[in-house]
Amino acid sequence: MIASEPLDVLVVGAGPTGLALAAQLHAYGVRFRIVDRHLDRARESRALAIQPRTLEALAPYGVTDDLVTRGNPAVQLRMHLPGRTVRLPLFDIGVGDTPYPFLLFLSQAETECVLGDLLTQAGSTTVERGSELLELTAEGALAVCRLKHQDGSEERVNARYVVGCDGAHSTVRDQAGIGFEGHAYPQTFLLADLEVDGLERGAAHAYMTEAGMLFFFPLGSPASWRMLAIRPPGTRDTERPVNIEQLQAIVDRYVSDRLHLRDPVWMTDFRIQNRGAKNYRAGRVFLAGDAAHIHSPAGAQGMNTGIQDALNLGWKLALVCQAAAPAALLDTYESERAPIGRNVLRFTDRAFTIATSRNPLLRLARTRVAPRLAPLVLRLPGLRGAVFRTLSQLAIHYRKSPATTEGPYPPRRGPRAGDRLPDTARNLHALTAAPGYHVLLCGPSDGWDTSLVSSAARGRDHLIHIHTLDTSGLWGPGVTHCLVRPDGYIAYRARGTDLTGLLNYLDEWLPPSEAGNHGSAPSLA
Repeated sequence: MIASEPLDVLVVGAGPTGLALAAQLHAYGVRFRIVDRHLDRARESRALAIQPRTLEALAPYGVTDDLVTRGNPAVQLRMHLPGRTVRLPLFDIGVGDTPYPFLLFLSQAETECVLGDLLTQAGSTTVERGSELLELTAEGALAVCRLKHQDGSEERVNARYVVGCDGAHSTVRDQAGIGFEGHAYPQTFLLADLEVDGLERGAAHAYMTEAGMLFFFPLGSPASWRMLAIRPPGTRDTERPVNIEQLQAIVDRYVSDRLHLRDPVWMTDFRIQNRGAKNYRAGRVFLAGDAAHIHSPAGAQGMNTGIQDALNLGWKLALVCQAAAPAALLDTYESERAPIGRNVLRFTDRAFTIATSRNPLLRLARTRVAPRLAPLVLRLPGLRGAVFRTLSQLAIHYRKSPATTEGPYPPRRGPRAGDRLPDTARNLHALTAAPGYHVLLCGPSDGWDTSLVSSAARGRDHLIHIHTLDTSGLWGPGVTHCLVRPDGYIAYRARGTDLTGLLNYLDEWLPPSEAGNHGSAPSLA
């Protein structure tokens, strides 16, 4: 068996989650490899939408513009009810603090292509395809992995950390002995990328009927539309491959409009589950994406949650591997992301149950009451904005994390420690895109103690970036300072020019190096 040089991180699985993690690790100069047992990337996919927060999180790596160019930023929903169609705007309110105020419809295959190209173009890093993890054990300060390659040869890989991004049937999770708890749904979904004649373009369409629910989403590539439907109960096609005739029969049953399906690029059926990992970490092993949580496609949360798992974990692994941060920083991954995963599981489970239940009362509420109330309720700006911020994942925060701290005199308004840094007319996201932490000194430039400012950066070269702004527009008038984490969340904030609390925070979570240099952190952008 071949034995390779020790690594910092082995990433198992090269879907969107693994690729996003690899992009961040590369940006911090971490020694890593990414392997996947499949010989090729996905050419078709189930995930089809990228939320605003995910577009923000990927922007520092220079891929978001390409994703937006390839995708369809639909901003309208057509809710088709018996006898009428309701037109609802999407993300028209509550998302004014992001450069991407829309839901981007894009095939997961395209997303993987863009992220994979990023790694290839950035350097020598490539996905090692046809490489399967067979065994994972712990030996002292290393995780020992046995890989089998396409040619049948085996390799022993020693890594400080292993991250399982290998999906619902995760080998990493099984080898680490982490439980995967939950249940399966009895319904079968039908999925297809195809052309549809007679369907209004530029919007998403939802048909809500007594017979069932049917959705069409504007893709553009590899076909104009993604069709999603639940197989009607009692049908006799369960043992046959999905074909265009089956799909047309469902459309004819559910839709009064004359819609003609043609030219399918891909068709499949599948069952879904609602399961979550008991833990996101076991020693030197971490889980992210579908390896940690799987659920229904309600709300387009799955792939987005996985990518954000990866981008929460990657910089923490990088700083710990470079001895720039204490090992305790890695403990914050589970404490921050596991509650997010549990919330997504609860939300999607409730939404799926309401959408598919055969209970007469729930069916009446779904097909008669809710469709008529929804347009009225969504006319309330505050409620509509809250719904969109939740779906867009802009509302995710880590206020209870041990790695976020409110200073002794926090501002009375604006984003709190643990909240995402909003973007403003000052382009704060572009300002804080470089790898590392960012200090924002908001107020008159002559009010800062230059010796304290210098102390913030000393011994943390390349990991601290200091920006002096006359005002941020976030916390109102007056002088404020804050620390922005590498993933775009506020780690610390306080009013005034006294940076003592900020320095204490940095000394705990990013202690100065005696050498004064932790190495460069090249950007992929």
